[in-house]
Amino acid sequence: MRLVTLALVALLALVQAELWFGKGGVPRMLELRSKLAAQQAANDTARHRNEQLAAEVNDLKEGLEMVEEKARFELGMIKPDEILVQLSTPRH
Repeated sequence: MRLVTLALVALLALVQAELWFGKGGVPRMLELRSKLAAQQAANDTARHRNEQLAAEVNDLKEGLEMVEEKARFELGMIKPDEILVQLSTPRH
């Protein structure tokens, strides 16, 4: 009877060791949690950027204000009969 009890306790200890320290154990779970947190942060950043781009696309589709702003600042375009004045700060 004692031998059976010792064998069962040894098997139980072996199973517990595998659960805690084996391939799918606690260290692996902690590693996966940190990877999940990093991926969620990357997803939040990408989601924010996508929302910005969607808003910009919507502005370009619906109104001419965004098109005019882009033409003025990125391409340096001006309207007819308009005078472009650029101010620069003096260097010391």
